Amino acid sequence: MKVYIVRHGITEWNKLRRIQGHTDIPLSTEGIQLAQKTAHGMAGIPFTKAFSSPLSRAFQTAEIILQGRGIPVETDERLAEINFGLYEGMRCIEPGRTVPPDFDNFFGDSAHYTPPAGGETLASVIRRGTEFLREIFLREDLQDDTILIAAHGCIIRGMLYYFREVPLSEFWGTGVPKNCAVSIAESAVPHPVLLEEDVLFY
Repeated sequence: MKVYIVRHGITEWNKLRRIQGHTDIPLSTEGIQLAQKTAHGMAGIPFTKAFSSPLSRAFQTAEIILQGRGIPVETDERLAEINFGLYEGMRCIEPGRTVPPDFDNFFGDSAHYTPPAGGETLASVIRRGTEFLREIFLREDLQDDTILIAAHGCIIRGMLYYFREVPLSEFWGTGVPKNCAVSIAESAVPHPVLLEEDVLFY
């Protein structure tokens, strides 16, 4: 089994630096074009199965990458982006920043990030992300498949915890993956391995 985990293409809220989370924002025209370029770059990969976040920006990205292949995209709630609760829709940089100062811990001091009302912890994201990947790698019916997984920046970093043990302070590693960046993993004994991280196919 080989797994390709792709972050969705660009949205208008990405460009405005507004916090998206569970808010369902579709791809922008630029995001569609970026996903199409990624599809071209991944044309030689023999995908046989696909999973996606139910949020449209990820689902659209998966559909564009798989266009013409006849592979249905199965959604899974565990692949949705982190829920930012009351912070969703707020702008996180100047000029016009509206998110409170404590949001800075989300990227700058992950171990001390406290979600707002209605929000989700990073520990929860790690739990559902690693649970999803563990389930995929253990499924006997998928062992010969090449799988596309379309998701979001934070949940992707949560999923990658499946391959390594690091403190929560190192949650982001090299940072937020770029739009349409791809991390690649494969099944192995005794444990699946992460082959590449944040590869660009465009």
